[in-house]
Amino acid sequence: MVSTKPVEFRGNALDGLREFPIGARREAGYQICQLQMGRNPDDWKPMNTVGAGVCEIRVRESDGIFRVIYVARLEDAIYILHCFQKKSQKTSQEDLALATKRYKELVEEQIQ
Repeated sequence: MVSTKPVEFRGNALDGLREFPIGARREAGYQICQLQMGRNPDDWKPMNTVGAGVCEIRVRESDGIFRVIYVARLEDAIYILHCFQKKSQKTSQEDLALATKRYKELVEEQIQ
């Protein structure tokens, strides 16, 4: 039996995921499940600008392009930092700043 890591949503990341259209939400959920089982998502990339070990799941649906920014390298859980719909080709500074802030708070908690 494969052990799975728990998932912890930071800030309002779960609310962001719940705002995805149903198809994008299901796909994001499936990809998070892949992470829990120790596998890589189907479409992802590292987000080193946010922090060490931070990655994003990329979901493309007919309703738009969606992102789930997460950290899976920590032993105790997979941390979902931010879920949002992309409005342009480049990820907005606001979305990057929010994910970075949540990452820094997480690292601070881990140190204590």
